[in-house]
Amino acid sequence: MKLSKSFLLVMITVLALFAASCGSDDEPATDAGAADDGAADDGGDAAAALPGEGKTTTMGRANWASGYVHAQILHDLMEELGYDVSSPDALEFAPDLGYQTMASGDMDFWANSWYPGHLSWWEGDLPDGTKIGDNLVRIEGSVMPGGGLQGMLVTKSWAEENGVTSIGQLNDDEALWSQLDSDGNGKGEIYGCPEDWTCDDIFASQIAFNGWDNLEQTQAGYDAMFAEFLTKAQAGEPAIIYTWTPTSYLAQAIPGETTLWLSVANDQVLDDSNPLGKEGGEEYDQGEGYSSLSDDVCTQGPDGCQTGWEAADIEVTANKAWLADNPAAAALFLAFHPPLIDMAIAGVDLDASDGSQAAVEEIAAKWLVDNRDVADEWIATALAAG
Repeated sequence: MKLSKSFLLVMITVLALFAASCGSDDEPATDAGAADDGAADDGGDAAAALPGEGKTTTMGRANWASGYVHAQILHDLMEELGYDVSSPDALEFAPDLGYQTMASGDMDFWANSWYPGHLSWWEGDLPDGTKIGDNLVRIEGSVMPGGGLQGMLVTKSWAEENGVTSIGQLNDDEALWSQLDSDGNGKGEIYGCPEDWTCDDIFASQIAFNGWDNLEQTQAGYDAMFAEFLTKAQAGEPAIIYTWTPTSYLAQAIPGETTLWLSVANDQVLDDSNPLGKEGGEEYDQGEGYSSLSDDVCTQGPDGCQTGWEAADIEVTANKAWLADNPAAAALFLAFHPPLIDMAIAGVDLDASDGSQAAVEEIAAKWLVDNRDVADEWIATALAAG
């Protein structure tokens, strides 16, 4: 794949996040050397005694395309361990149903958790009187620690021409927010998140927390919202949208060229006060937000470049009872760290395809071929544990 200058700029943004993230793709959570020794001890019997042999497991995925490829890679690795694994696209959910389905035992695991925000879904009740979270295990440190950079993108030329520095400043200036009011209802519109993605509740809470009464969140299918946003941004028209990494959306919106990350003041970063009284809303706390992006891709708010959103940990979550019976899978999950930059490129490849499950499988299979040495380390770790 030939990378354009614009895409390379996006990769720089991604790498800036990666350098500040909680984990490293080069440092597996489990000792790979010890795993290799353990696998070697089995000699030729390892292939004949795979830990997943005779076991059928159900895997799901979240309903956003940026999580499809790494979920499929994990599916394929589980098959290498001998498991009979359902295709991730057979159980595709928004987080509300995803965690409930896992807790009830109808889905064993997925690799699309965004923490801490998704911990809010653990507070729900099951018919047996337990909490959803009582039946789940978060595999901390798996997949992409700190990989979920989040925030708002704004049309760069419009922001610069109108002196837009932060969301709070925009909310306080009718001359600014009125330019985002396309339906004439007296509120500027910001493209947000589809319902039940969790980021929709977080953004709604941010609005309430800060008293941004002149702004409102537009909710619809994300691809449709992004297409509308991109058309406006490329034309220099006022527009703002929530987005995240790793996705192909940044390769199209190009922070620093077409768009900028829109800053907030440090004291406007959402805390755990749960202003809307949502179940589990204390988990919407964004900590100190994120302020490590370079100045040329951000508006400069009162406290410089501050996205207002914590870089989320993208992790595996599994049913507690199932995980206890599958130590090899648990070890694989913990060791599984697909590089953030690779998953961003995979998102671009998927976006350029027909978007089918077959395309997802092809991209995942190619990644495994190209990264066989890394995948073998993960498999060795799992075999040693199993």
